[in-house]
Amino acid sequence: MAKRLELLHELVSKTVRVVAVLVNPANPNAETTLRDVQEAAPTIGLQIHVLNASTSGEIDAAFAALARQRPDALFVAPDFFFTSRRVQIATLAARERIVASYSVRDHAVAGGLISYGTDVADRYRQTGVYAGRILNGEKPADLPVLQPTKFELVINLRAAKALALTIPETLLATADEVIQ
Repeated sequence: MAKRLELLHELVSKTVRVVAVLVNPANPNAETTLRDVQEAAPTIGLQIHVLNASTSGEIDAAFAALARQRPDALFVAPDFFFTSRRVQIATLAARERIVASYSVRDHAVAGGLISYGTDVADRYRQTGVYAGRILNGEKPADLPVLQPTKFELVINLRAAKALALTIPETLLATADEVIQ
């Protein structure tokens, strides 16, 4: 979470001071995500404003609140529901002209500005490796718990252009994928 906040901060020339965090309270990881973001934010001089949404209508309501409050940026928490609503969220972020960061590349592909998160294909590959080890006789309890090691940064230049945002060259150089 801290790395995504740092990227968001770098993306807008460090003028970000208030970041809205869109979180799904129905997600069992929501509290952990919020705690991580709230711990990381002060270290780079950010204030956090939490927006909750667990339905499509609540996403609309969260963006209406966002339009009134005008934070400097939006941090969309990792959530399968949000990924399923990626077009709605990217469209609303574009309409409100808000710089937004996501955890899954699907959001950037759908029109979102930037995503940084674990490489989903690598996670599936690792799952296959584990399944193979189990099928070859290893006990699941004996297998180590692995943390993700491969992350990907995706930047959507069309979204940046629509926001009249210049992406720093250093960020473009480190991106795994740049959507033209």
